[in-house]
Amino acid sequence: MSEYAEGATGPAARRIRVMLVEDDAPIRERMTAILGAADSLDLVAVAKTLQQARSLCAERLPAVLVTDLKLPDGNGLDLIRENRRLYPAMEIMVVSALGDERNVLAAVEAGAAGYILKDSRSVDLVGSVLDLVAGLSPISTSIARTIVRRIQGKPFADDAPSSLPSLTERETDILWGVAKGLTFSDIAEKLGISRNTVLTHVKNIYRKLEVNSRGEAVFTAINQKIINLGS
Repeated sequence: MSEYAEGATGPAARRIRVMLVEDDAPIRERMTAILGAADSLDLVAVAKTLQQARSLCAERLPAVLVTDLKLPDGNGLDLIRENRRLYPAMEIMVVSALGDERNVLAAVEAGAAGYILKDSRSVDLVGSVLDLVAGLSPISTSIARTIVRRIQGKPFADDAPSSLPSLTERETDILWGVAKGLTFSDIAEKLGISRNTVLTHVKNIYRKLEVNSRGEAVFTAINQKIINLGS
């Protein structure tokens, strides 16, 4: 029986099951070492191809999927869409060298809640996974700007709902911080509240926006002009 099965107890039961999908050998080895050494994580599978990733996802059922987009036998976007449909509770983060508008928006719309560029040397991979699970969307600054530029350049539908979700001032402040890529701790410190309080507000934001991930929340909020990161 898996240590994550119902009824499991002890520190091991609280570790986060992570799966990595990366075809580049040196990068895969480095990321495997980082994720595998984290006390709070359990690296349950590492895949090199789309086909292998599909099989391992079904077999290992990770709580978090960290995936590249460009794979030798397909596109990681297909994996994201499939897993979002099959395993709605799975958290998904992209780590890719592709930072163009098309791939970024496609990944977010497919269900990725985080998007980190491989050239972001200061990225804390383990911290990003933990933030993802805690309710944050780890997004590289340039990626956040790409989303903002794209959304601000899109015309809004004339038949958009007349009544936008009513967020409190505090919820709007927190959503703004999430969209800017701040950690929960950063937001809590900035607003003078606890991290747990921030998480509670994030859950309320999800409910009001009718979304299931940080990426969807940011996308929806900008698209409906609830927040404006360009101001």
